[in-house]
Order: sequence, then C-alpha cells, then structure tokens
Amino acid sequence: MKTLAAVVFGSTMLFVVAAMAQEMAPSTGPGASSAANAKMEIFVQKLKADKKLLVANNMDLTEAEGKKFWPLYDAYQKDLEQINQRLGRTIKSYGEAFTAGQGSVPGGTAKKLMNEALSVEEAEVKLKRTYAGKIGKVLSATKTARYLQIETKIRSVIRAELAQEIPLVY
Repeated sequence: MKTLAAVVFGSTMLFVVAAMAQEMAPSTGPGASSAANAKMEIFVQKLKADKKLLVANNMDLTEAEGKKFWPLYDAYQKDLEQINQRLGRTIKSYGEAFTAGQGSVPGGTAKKLMNEALSVEEAEVKLKRTYAGKIGKVLSATKTARYLQIETKIRSVIRAELAQEIPLVY
C-alpha cells in the first residue's frame, strides 16, 4: 500500500489518541477549556483529513464510485467515532481503577471492564459488517475488501500501540 505504514503510524494513531484525549480531558475552566478544545479540534480535523487522503490514495476509485463511496465513508467514520469514545471511556475507567488500586484492579471491576472492552470490540465488528454490506452495494467486492483491509490495518496499529501502553490487570 502506498505509504500506509508511515501515515497509519503517524496520523491515525494520533487520531484515536486525540479522540480519547477529548473524552478524558479534565475541565479546568471555561477559558482554558475552550482554547484547549479548539486546538484539539483543529488537530483532530487534520488527522481525519490525513486518514481520508490515505484511503483515497489506496482505493483507486472512479469518479462515479467516489460519489457513492465517500458519503458511506463519512458515515462510517462518524459511527466509528462513537466506538472510539466508548473505548476511551473504558481505558479511562481502567486507568482510574488501576491508579486507585495502586496497580491492582478488584475482580468485580476487572470483570466489568473486560465485558465493556469485549462489547466495544463486538460493536466494531458489527459496524464493519454493516458498512461492508452498504459499501458492497456501490463498489465491487474487491474494492470493498480493500477498504476493509485499510481500516483493519489502521485499527491493528492502534490496538498494538494501546496494548503497549496499557498495563496488565493485577
């Protein structure tokens, strides 16, 4: 894929981290919060554009295909953002539990967090299946599969980065 590794690692990881940072950012007052939110929003918008460019450079869409695909892409990204926010909240909850327990997470909390993490993964798969069907109606099976591969590669890099940063439950 055309520069996939560089762009995915650079921009997409930051995109998800930024989305989670928005979810996890503390409110420190109206002035500081709105300035920080404005900067974060600019950052997130740039990363979204970078991801869209990555997809565009790798999909080889005709003009007719593009007119049908891009609205579905935008809808998918919007729905995926909801999943990213859930994931961010789950990671935040884990971090709070881990810190409160000084590195240990009680069994009940661990089970609740595990179930939420699995629910997030299930929601992502369900979303991908839904959009595979929608995109498959406007693109060939090959191009639909290519798009899902791009999304999967991006998410795999993100998950690998998160796995490196999140300590194991004890």
